[in-house]
Amino acid sequence: MYEYTIYVTFKGKNYQTNVIVYQEHSEEEIHQIAKEQVLKQWAN
Repeated sequence: MYEYTIYVTFKGKNYQTNVIVYQEHSEEEIHQIAKEQVLKQWAN
């Protein structure tokens, strides 16, 4: 398992989130997971 710190822009603001994934995940998948985490937290 690897931990990545990803920065996601949402509604004009930058958010930092950590993603823990298996090595097999591609960079695109990691960024998608990070974006989903930010959306779940701040979409309300």
